[in-house]
This record gives sequence, C-alpha cells and structure tokens, in this order.
Amino acid sequence: MTSSSKRKEEVHAVNGGVKQSTWSKAISCKAVWDEKDEFLDVVYWFRQIIAVILGVIWGVAPLKGFLGIAIFCIINAGVLYVYFSSFQQVDEEEYGGTWELTKEGFMTSFALFLVVWIIFFTALHYD
Repeated sequence: MTSSSKRKEEVHAVNGGVKQSTWSKAISCKAVWDEKDEFLDVVYWFRQIIAVILGVIWGVAPLKGFLGIAIFCIINAGVLYVYFSSFQQVDEEEYGGTWELTKEGFMTSFALFLVVWIIFFTALHYD
C-alpha cells in the first residue's frame, strides 16, 4: 500500500467518512486530494485570484513595462510553487512533475492580469 493511499484512508477515518469540500481542502494544510483534477482546479483558480489582485495593485501603483510583467510572473509562479510543495505537500510526480503544476493555468491568469492591469492603469492614470 502506498503512502498516499494510507493517508487517504487515515483522513477518511478521522473525518468519520464525511467528504470535505474542495475549498475547505484548499485552505487545509496537507489535504488529501481524491481526484487529480480537483487539485488542478484549485491551482487554476488560485492563479486567477492572484492575477486579479496583482492586476489591481499594478494598475493603482502606476507600474509599467517589462518590470511589471516580470514581477507578476515571479510572484505568480513562486506563490503557487510554495503552495503545492510546502503547504499542501503533494507528490508532484502524481501531477506530471513540478513544471506541470507550475504552468497549470498560467496563460489564462496572465491574460486576466493584463486586462485588469490595463483597465485600472487607464482609468486612474490616463490623461
């Protein structure tokens, strides 16, 4: 029996057989993910939340150019890496490796970040 299946059985027994919601597992440390897609959905939506928050911040504080894009990429990838490797402590190989988890939903969050950044920057700083 693998360690991940043992962990699933232990958590199931501790919870009294009650299934946790996806979002309660997302904010719980070392949660057990029954389905692979469930965790990937959480990673995807966390990226979208980060994109909106950083887009608003970048638009309000008139950040421009490549520096803004580079800082967004570093923060977005870094926060999610810390989330899945340290907070959730998932086995990256179950999800295709670290790179697959790091790039999950990145381009859509990048597009959302650009849209929010441009809207806020234009609304507040355009003459």
